Amino acid sequence: MVSKRKLSKSDAHGDSLTAELPQTKKSRISCKEKTSAEDGAVENDSIFVQLIKTAGITLNAGERQNDIVSKSLLPLFAAYGSTHYTHASTLLTYTCMCRAGRMLEDSVDQATFQKKLCQILRKHPFYPHVVQEFVSGLETHIKDRDQFRNCLLPCAPVRGEVTRNLVHSYCESLIKLLLGIETLQPAVITLLLEKLPEFFFDTVGTFGTNFPRLIVNQFKWLDKILDSKDLIMKLMQMVSVSPAPIQHDIITSLPEILEDSQQSEFAREVSQLLKRDTRLTVPILDALSNLDLDAGLLAEVRQSAMIIVPAVKLEDLPVVIKFILHNIKAVDAVQVISALRKNLDLSSCILPLQILSSQSKLKSQPQTSSSTSQVSSSQNCVKLLFDVIKLAVRFQKGISEAWIKAIENTVSLSDHKVLDLIVLLLIHTTNTKSRKQIERVLRNKIPLGCVPEQLLQSAFRNHSLVIKDFFPSILSLAQTFLHSADPCVVSFGSCMYKQAFSAFDSYCQQEVVSALVTHICGGNDVEVDISLDVLTDLVTLHTSSLIRYATFVKNILDYTEKLNPQQIRKLFYILGELAFSQRQEDSYIQDDMHMVIRKWLSSTVPKYKQMGIIGAITVAGSMASKRSKEDRCSLERTQQSEEHCRQLSILLDLVSYCCEQSPEALALYYDELANLIEKQKGNLDSQILERIGKSVVEDFSNDFVVDLTPVVDGVHLFPVKSLYNLDEDESQGTIVINLLPLLSQNWLGKSVDEMATRNQGKKIVSPECLCPSFRLLRLYTTEQHNGSMEEIDALLGCPLYLTDLEIEGKLGSLAKQEREFLCSLLFHALNWFREVVNAFCQQQDLEMKGKVLTRLQNITELQNMLGKCLAASPGYVLPPAIFDCEALEAAPTVNAVGLVKKKKTGGKKQKSEGSKDSSADHSQMEENPEGNQSEAETTQLEKDTTEKRSGIPLVQLQSYRAFFRELDLEVFTILHCGLLTKSILDSEMHTEAREIVQLGPAELVFLLDDLCQKLEHILMPPAAKRAPFLKQGKDCRNIGFSHLCQRSSQEVAQCAVELLKPLCSHMENMHNYFQALITENEEVVDGPRVNIQEHQLLSSCYQQLLQVFRLLFAWSGFSQRENSDLLRSALKVLADRLKPGETEFLLLEDLISESFHYLLNFQHSVPNFQCALTLTQLLIVIAEKPVASWKKDKIASLAKQFLCQSWMQPSGMREKGSQFSDALHTLLCVYMEHTDNILKAVEDISSVGVPELINSANDGYSSTYPTLTRQTFPVFFQVMMAQLENSVRSIPAGKPSDSREVQLEKLLHWNMAVRDFHILVNLVKVFDSRPVLSICLKYGRLFVEAFLKLAMPLLDYSFKKHREDVQSLLKTLQLSTRQLHHMCGHSKIHQDLGLTNHVPLLKKSLEQFVYRVKAMLAFNHCQEAFWVGILKNRDLQGEEILSQDSEENDPGEGVSQLPREDPAEEEGDISGSEGGSEHNDDDEESSE
Repeated sequence: MVSKRKLSKSDAHGDSLTAELPQTKKSRISCKEKTSAEDGAVENDSIFVQLIKTAGITLNAGERQNDIVSKSLLPLFAAYGSTHYTHASTLLTYTCMCRAGRMLEDSVDQATFQKKLCQILRKHPFYPHVVQEFVSGLETHIKDRDQFRNCLLPCAPVRGEVTRNLVHSYCESLIKLLLGIETLQPAVITLLLEKLPEFFFDTVGTFGTNFPRLIVNQFKWLDKILDSKDLIMKLMQMVSVSPAPIQHDIITSLPEILEDSQQSEFAREVSQLLKRDTRLTVPILDALSNLDLDAGLLAEVRQSAMIIVPAVKLEDLPVVIKFILHNIKAVDAVQVISALRKNLDLSSCILPLQILSSQSKLKSQPQTSSSTSQVSSSQNCVKLLFDVIKLAVRFQKGISEAWIKAIENTVSLSDHKVLDLIVLLLIHTTNTKSRKQIERVLRNKIPLGCVPEQLLQSAFRNHSLVIKDFFPSILSLAQTFLHSADPCVVSFGSCMYKQAFSAFDSYCQQEVVSALVTHICGGNDVEVDISLDVLTDLVTLHTSSLIRYATFVKNILDYTEKLNPQQIRKLFYILGELAFSQRQEDSYIQDDMHMVIRKWLSSTVPKYKQMGIIGAITVAGSMASKRSKEDRCSLERTQQSEEHCRQLSILLDLVSYCCEQSPEALALYYDELANLIEKQKGNLDSQILERIGKSVVEDFSNDFVVDLTPVVDGVHLFPVKSLYNLDEDESQGTIVINLLPLLSQNWLGKSVDEMATRNQGKKIVSPECLCPSFRLLRLYTTEQHNGSMEEIDALLGCPLYLTDLEIEGKLGSLAKQEREFLCSLLFHALNWFREVVNAFCQQQDLEMKGKVLTRLQNITELQNMLGKCLAASPGYVLPPAIFDCEALEAAPTVNAVGLVKKKKTGGKKQKSEGSKDSSADHSQMEENPEGNQSEAETTQLEKDTTEKRSGIPLVQLQSYRAFFRELDLEVFTILHCGLLTKSILDSEMHTEAREIVQLGPAELVFLLDDLCQKLEHILMPPAAKRAPFLKQGKDCRNIGFSHLCQRSSQEVAQCAVELLKPLCSHMENMHNYFQALITENEEVVDGPRVNIQEHQLLSSCYQQLLQVFRLLFAWSGFSQRENSDLLRSALKVLADRLKPGETEFLLLEDLISESFHYLLNFQHSVPNFQCALTLTQLLIVIAEKPVASWKKDKIASLAKQFLCQSWMQPSGMREKGSQFSDALHTLLCVYMEHTDNILKAVEDISSVGVPELINSANDGYSSTYPTLTRQTFPVFFQVMMAQLENSVRSIPAGKPSDSREVQLEKLLHWNMAVRDFHILVNLVKVFDSRPVLSICLKYGRLFVEAFLKLAMPLLDYSFKKHREDVQSLLKTLQLSTRQLHHMCGHSKIHQDLGLTNHVPLLKKSLEQFVYRVKAMLAFNHCQEAFWVGILKNRDLQGEEILSQDSEENDPGEGVSQLPREDPAEEEGDISGSEGGSEHNDDDEESSE
């Protein structure tokens, strides 16, 4: 009771303070309702007033509080009476002066007042009628508002002049004192509740007092309530009719009014009210949080609160969340958090932002500012919400783990919210112990697309005020993610950096820049690339902000040793933008860059000179671009911009001078200038462009172009011959590319002439500069003439000075120098044609299109010749064609054995190389030499055909990408071409004939192969693996993709989408061809009318087309919101092929469905197994956009169809080889993963397909599964074992709470799994090859471990209920484990290290199984049924393996009650103990 007194003191005192107004205002308002002219004691003869005075309280009118007299002075008041109040005060003053020390102790005694008043009433002659009269007097007294207020406010102790400054104890109000008197309590309660409606519509300040709150406060913390239930009922009735503010006061006060026994009933009633009226959410939850509720009721109330979360107001949301998270038990935490995640949607919190954006567009500025305040209020509420969550995470054990677990358990992509990401950051900041767990969760979720980058962007865009508090965690996670091996995680980390820089203040921006610089200086290529990309985006979007931290970025110049040329280009672009932005022409960054560039250019080390050229041209681009912008801003060119132009000219002159003596440096200079023109289209200064163009036109014409003459002067290694002329009828004025004479001069006089040229200071003319110089020329021409190539169109059809290229039968007679010269000549010719195609591929003139297609034919012909020459030139070093990459550590070379034609041993050679892989299928082929002889027939088919025709071996050119000029993306517009006509003109310029020019299969293969490489490089980034210490090799992945890497993945994807229509046309042509071929040959692929070469080329086209589709649709960028329109466009192209003109308004899911069906139609025409696999993978990619069950079934059905199909080559042989085995492994995994019942699929293959194979001939196959042969059996076996083990791990472990039906269902699953396992293990007796044994030992152990972990708990609780099922299960598994024991013995006998490595772990698992069975029997009180037998070591066929001990003393298969103690024997005996488990059930029957 003492504590209640203290609490009521604070409550009422606080209310009185908050209710009182300033003196001036209060007197003005209250004077309207005054009952007395001036403040003073109330004087009348009513029973109420008289008795109150007698008991010790003086009632005052006006604003003066009622006075209560101290217990020590009551006799004085009684003696003098009420009429002598002044004399009593005088006497009180005197008493205080005399007894000042005692006055503090003699404080007002309210209990005395209550006691005396009670006695007066009881002793009154008219008792109990006097009580009613007393209450009537009270009712009359409180009709005056001031007097009523005084009765509700605390009484004031009587003070004299001396005691004015003395401290007195707190006094209760008169009403509360009267409520403490049992005789008066019911009547006073009724009176107060009747008075309460009078103040329903009074505002808080009308009479200076909040009367409803004061009335309700009188009921709080009473010592005793006679009829508490009736009071609560009346108050709840008052809640139903009162206004919201009074409802709020009543509900929040009820916990201090209730008795303990009433709390549960009140909680239920209020929770129902919570569902009906969400306006009372805050007071109700506030009241409930102050009650002591049992767990069941608390869960019920929490559920009621959970239901209203989606509908509650934003400002009330923190209170609701606080209540839900309050006092959660660890057992229920995950369930509560999961429900809260489902109901809590932050999208309602960003509605004010949308209001603001709409008003800013449609309304005036003042309205927008009001919306801004609404946004600020909204953000503050969200911040309060996360503060509540933060407090729960910090102070309630288990909340953080439960929240992380709830997010982990969320599977659907759409169920992941911004809330999840913010809470993970919150926990990472608050709970240091959970940081590793959060990193793991994000690493797992990001690659699956559960936490896309748009989710992160939304969090920063809408909740930056909240996220800013978690900046250290954001920085830490971003740094960690950039170290990841997964490109999706790396990209997410870079997005965190960009968003943090955009959303936060200068301190955070500085930390972001410092972290990025640290990554760049660390030297890891992936981190360097992604960090430079982030800085590039920041310098583009936030130049003014990044300039403040330019010093940090400039420090990277000290660590350029580890950067490759592409990274140098990015770095100088960033520095150039910072240095030449905002007119900072005198910036210190410019000085530092110029010093570094000059130092690098003057270096004799090729790497530094290369870096200097790239840096100088990149900086020149920034300078030229900046000056162009200045010109547009001002009409008059300022002196400063003239100086700018002069500096740019000096820089270009310096680079040109430093490159003249080095052909490779000069070629790089040309390439960089060309890149500059291409990148700055329309944005380069005209003077700079003219200066570049003047020199390049003169240099190209003088160095590489001559007039065509019948005889070429000079000494050359080969006779000069003009070839590949497409303008043969032009008798005069024909030009020719002077390739062979230039190369011959360079080849013969390399040492003497080069030194002499350098001494004379002249520029060295080299064929290496031919293609770079032409590229610069054509880009300059298109820039100057708005895309027109008319000035240089003669170069498209002009011939080249080469030599006779009829090389069949001649290569063997040539000297080594001549063969290498011929290789160089072909390389330069090929690169010239590639650049010509780059230049003219977009021309619309039909004649020029025809010439471009002819040049493509020339490229394929020259590639054929080059392959033959390379095979005949072992050790040849190729001339460089790409100059902005690091020097290759080891250029591809041709082994000398390449000149020897294939013999029978060639197949074995190829087989032994392929068998280096330790996988099961490769090892199996060691025992079947015929299995790998025709691997080349499934790949590179064109090569084999050519070899057979010419008798000359070929070298494939895929590994020589770094030595060919890169094709631009624009080249693939050629795929739009159908049949084109090329005019052949006579001497009188009349059309003589019309020749049909078509994009043939060889040219189509060439283009599609290059397109596949480009899409794979830019859209499918590889894993970012960190190189081991001391093994930091050069990253050669970007070699050959220099121009492509300067484009974003979005640009490349856009280009590929634009090509979808012609690609669909080509694929439909392939489909029609093979369908017609199958029909014509009566379903036989190797029919007599099949053109093998054509079949091989078109099969390759088909494969490449499917691969292009797969690479495009597998691009992870389609999951980003900004690329959703691009994805829709791509799907619309496919859907239009099926339903033309009907797809404009289809939903995305409908477009996906139509695209899926369109691609599914190609299943009947795929010509080989590799195409079948690619088509399946393409359908999986499409189906995953959103995946549906019917699509999953379709994919499983399609995969099974391909597995049950016989795949034949055009030569009549079955497909086989290592590549076929790899593809089969992948497709079989796809089938297992998409089938609805893996156990049934495994049983079908092992019990149907394998017996058919066993009964077939040695080279036979299964009739049901033709892909299942003796060569491919290890592939099937490995996939089935792996999928079986993975499948049983998904069966939930047994629990005591499982029902009988659930236990039976789990037992059925395990029965089927053990039966499949038994079938597979026994197949080893037939297929006993080493890879099969290795697979069985490995996955057999994993299966036994899964059985111990998941199945044995189930057997513990289901043994008594399902004894027969358990018995059958153990008997079947016992047979399998015995066979595993035999495999262990076989491995030891043969001393195969690869097999014996599996034995110890397998023996350990078998031993654990024995003792676990014994524990299960003991758990079920049947331990006497358990026994252990000694199982002899046997081989795979069951023959006993005799050791030295067994030969001397063979104990036989004895029986003992316990396992042997000898460790050496225990390994051999433990498996035999399952024999005991075979009998223990029978024994148990008798025991029961």
